[in-house]
Amino acid sequence: MSVARILFGLFAAFFSFLASAAFTANEIAVIINDQDKLSKEIADYYVAARGIPAGHVFTLSFPVKGQLSAEQFQPQYEKLLAQLPDGIQAFALTWVQPFRVQCISITSAFSSGFSQEKCAILSGGRPCGITPQSAYFNADSLKPWDDLQMRLAMVVAGEKFEDAKALIDRGVASDQSFPKGTGYLLSTRDTARNARAKLYPKQTAFPAFQLENLTANAIDGKKDVFFYFTGLKEVADLDKNQYLPGAIADHLTSTGGVPFNRNQMPAWNWIKAGATGSFGTVTEPCNYTSKFPNPRVVMTRYLSGDTLIEAYWKSVAWPSEGIFLGEPLARPFGKGTSGE
Repeated sequence: MSVARILFGLFAAFFSFLASAAFTANEIAVIINDQDKLSKEIADYYVAARGIPAGHVFTLSFPVKGQLSAEQFQPQYEKLLAQLPDGIQAFALTWVQPFRVQCISITSAFSSGFSQEKCAILSGGRPCGITPQSAYFNADSLKPWDDLQMRLAMVVAGEKFEDAKALIDRGVASDQSFPKGTGYLLSTRDTARNARAKLYPKQTAFPAFQLENLTANAIDGKKDVFFYFTGLKEVADLDKNQYLPGAIADHLTSTGGVPFNRNQMPAWNWIKAGATGSFGTVTEPCNYTSKFPNPRVVMTRYLSGDTLIEAYWKSVAWPSEGIFLGEPLARPFGKGTSGE
């Protein structure tokens, strides 16, 4: 066998490994809030559904309210770190509230702790500004804690247990399903919230996956929604579409990450409608596109075999103010099945 053929084989095996590697149940820790009566019930169901080791379940104690102070959060976080076994790369948080620690999201706080440096750099007293760049943005790292000293975090929960159960079931059902869905990329009339439209890829960027770039405020009657990205304060007709297991859907707006929000549509509405992953900011971000998921990045990573938590986190350059919602281990395009 020639040297060239041997080298080609080695490179092919290496890239096959990269494509097939992703988070597993052995690398995620499930966090319960003992002050939230639903949290343990959700955690128990998730652990059973995903086969997460019993030693990877931890109980902390937070008041069930929207925002925590650093003084309320940090001691509990440090208690968690002292108990963690080696190899944990991510956290699944099993509650809806609290969703924020002072100026940053709860998922950002769990990724590497609270620090004032994660807060927006204010300019002229404005309520928004630049936040730190994530070293994980569009990175090839398979081990964010080992490589970058950050653990990814995602909220897997619901206002009712039935909502959380349905979310978890969709995530599990999505695994290695290789869905023949469509990505809907909407350009809306809301000029400020439509800022992300310039980042939308064209069909030629994803020849093997169907995209529709539309000038519209919403879609309805679609039975194959797998990606849905838009920019609006409120998105109509969410429940008039069918979302395939593993679907990702979000809207660029100021406070979509705030649950029970009456002024702007919460990202939780996407989850209730049938999406498996969504995202929103928990404090005024202004329309910096770097604070929101980059559609091209999340689609590329997800379609290449990343889990939901990996693909979504890799798509946000400045994640401090954003909260990630969904079933972390959903992996529709994972390797190792007849669907390859």
